[in-house]
Parts: sequence; C-alpha cells; structure tokens
Amino acid sequence: MLKKALVMSAGLVAMLAASPAVQAATQIQWWHAMGGENGAKLEEIAKGFNQSQSDYEIVPVFKGTYDEAMNGAIAAFRANEQPAIIQIYEVGTGTMMAAKGAVYPVYQLMKDQGEPWDQSKFLPAVVGYYSDTDGNVLSLPFNSSTPILYYNKDVFEKAGLDPETPPKTWADMEKFSQQIVDSGAATCGFTTAWISWIHTENLNALHNMAYSTEANGFGGLGAEFVFNNPLTVRHWGNLKKWQDSGLFKFGGPAGGDNAPPLFYSQECAMFMNSSAGRAAVINNAKDFKVGFGPLPYYDDVIQEPLNSIIGGATLWTLQGRPAEEYAGVAKFFTYLQKPEVQADWHQFSGYLPITEAAYELGKSQGYYEANPGSDIAIKQLTRIEPTENSKGIRFGNYVQVRGLIDDEFAALLGGQKTAQEALDDLVKRGNEQLRDFQSANE
Repeated sequence: MLKKALVMSAGLVAMLAASPAVQAATQIQWWHAMGGENGAKLEEIAKGFNQSQSDYEIVPVFKGTYDEAMNGAIAAFRANEQPAIIQIYEVGTGTMMAAKGAVYPVYQLMKDQGEPWDQSKFLPAVVGYYSDTDGNVLSLPFNSSTPILYYNKDVFEKAGLDPETPPKTWADMEKFSQQIVDSGAATCGFTTAWISWIHTENLNALHNMAYSTEANGFGGLGAEFVFNNPLTVRHWGNLKKWQDSGLFKFGGPAGGDNAPPLFYSQECAMFMNSSAGRAAVINNAKDFKVGFGPLPYYDDVIQEPLNSIIGGATLWTLQGRPAEEYAGVAKFFTYLQKPEVQADWHQFSGYLPITEAAYELGKSQGYYEANPGSDIAIKQLTRIEPTENSKGIRFGNYVQVRGLIDDEFAALLGGQKTAQEALDDLVKRGNEQLRDFQSANE
C-alpha cells in the first residue's frame, strides 16, 4: 500500500509540474492620506474592487498627511520607487501638473487602456478644477468637498431667531451674531476653519472676482495674485471688527483646529468648515440640533453668488511603473466611478458625489430626504456653470502661500497691520513664491 501511495504521489507531483502555474494578481500600490474611519472605508473600497475580479490587486498604503504623502511620492519618484496611484490634495495640483514626465493624465490613461471615459458625467465644478487649458481631466476626482455653514438650531431658538433659516448674507451674519450674543444664547456668533480656503479663495469665487491673472493660474505659470481687492479688504476688515466686538472667534490657522470645539461646546453658534466635516459635526453635536446652509455673501457686491470651489483630493497616476499595472489602474478607476460606489463613499464620508449619476442615485434612495442639509454642498457647487473666476485656482508653491495667508491674517487680528496692509504684503510675498516656482519649472 505504501509503495502504491508513493507511486500515486509521484504521479500527482508530475501532473502538477506539467500544468500551467496559477497566475498571481498584479499588485498595484495606492498611496493615500486618509486615516481613521475614512481610511478604513477607503480600504473597503479597494477590497470591493479586488473581489470583483482576479487579475489585479489594489494595495492601499497610508502615507500620513496630504503634505507627507505628496512629499513622499516626489522622493519616491526620484528614487524610481513610486506607486502607480497617489492621492494628492487640491492645492498640489499646480505642482503635479508641472512635474513633466512624472504624471500619466487620467484621460490619456483611460484612452490608452480602452476603458470608458466620459468626463461630462462629473460635476462641472469638479471637472473644471482638475482640467488642463484644453479641458482634459488630469487626475481622477475621488474625495471632493466644499465649505458650508453649520449652525446651532437650539441657540437660534433661544436668541429669537428662526431655527430653520440660516443667514443668507454677511449682513445677516452680523445681525444674527449680534442678536445671539446680546440675548445670551451664546457668547460668540461664529467661528471658522480655513481663512485661506473659505475667506479668501471661496470669497472671491462666490463674488466672481479674479484671484490672480492668467485665469486664476489655469492659463500659465506667469500668474500674479490680485486678491488684495476691495472685497477681500472689506471682508478681512470685517472679521477683525467682529473679533474685536466679540461676534467672531478665530479658530486658528490652516484647518482651524480650535474651531470645531468652539461649535461643539455651544460657545459659538455658527461654524464654517468643509462639507466633509458633516459626519464629525453630527457625531459631536450630541446636545443640540444642527442646521446647514450655504456660505454667506455680500448682496451689495453680487445679487446671486456663483458656485463655491472645491477642496479634497484626486488620484494621480504616476509614470514609470510596469505596463501591466496601468491596465489595472484604468479598470480600478472605472470601478471607482460606478454610481453605487461613489454614492456609498459620499454618504459615508460627507465628501461630494463626484458624478451626476451618484447624486441621482442618492436622491432615488431617499438619502437627502432622510438627511436634511446633506445636499447643501452639492447645490452650492452646481448652482451655476463655473466662470473663469469660480472654476478654482491653480498655482505652484501654493501650500507655502496658504501659510503666508495665515501669517498675514494673524498680523491683522493682532493689530500689527490693517486689512489693506496685510493683503498687500500677502500678495507681494505670494507673488515671490509664484516667481520661484515659475523659474524652477519653465
């Protein structure tokens, strides 16, 4: 029996050796900057694609913050160790575009790999931000957001305001804030994150004001900032005035880490931040009802505001990987655009549905009816076809410029400069960054 078993085993080994080897799936690295719950959801999305076919395996790799992920990708590319896919935030777009030879534009990738590609199905404001001057989309929109207003309905009611009516204009913001503070319903009218994104970049877009020459940077590297205009001077001056009178509390530089706690503790009745913060706001506002509204505007400057501009990130494909990986990247990008995949990601995270189909699916599912205010960001983004001034901004070294915005705003709040002086100095310093980038990339 033993001899017979050994003969059979030898025959089995010979048969296996003669048969073709099982083909392993081609692994594709996806570097990203999403931690916490959104990072876990991102991994779930990758797993869903991996289970939908057997030829390719997307391998998500967390690389820290957006800055860290971008710097890591640049270093890896120089060492010829880059991933196929890297998640880059919106202010890195200009830098990525200038990295000639490093980027495989998504429209070209999809065409080369024979995958369907129809950029008209994306939300117009999303398409505009990530397109070149010929209208071709360069990176795949993934987690896009836009800033909105959150407000405390309970405080509104205590102050004698209609809890279902958020402030529409900046005049309303001042009036509502004064009534809230005077009534004792809260000690502060409003706070905010992102002086740069919300109160400088979006401020100018909403009012159809040029942020720079060269079509807000889309037209070339020779752009010069011009946002030290009467509108921005007025608004920054108002923020200083409202701070001094106790109506406004500054939430801190960049993303404003101090702003959410001021809102959650009910110290400030209103709060401006990314639409992607919706889940966090709802989870932390345990003791009061939250209302949602679009960003306010100056109705003596423009009768109806334009669309807001986006934040968040897109997925860039990098050159220099084996050819078989790009076929998998293209198939993965097709998967990511599926309405059910996008709608699920949007509804879980608070990021925007990047396609009209995903938005329509959410409506048919009754999601927006069941979650009032969850479509505020989409309506704000799509209320008008973007103009040259509202399609977004695109500059190299803009991460550094945002740091300068925070510096000059702090000088204003501290009383060292007037709004005009701060913005004039900011534009001068910002233009120096643009010239540095231009000289290094032309």
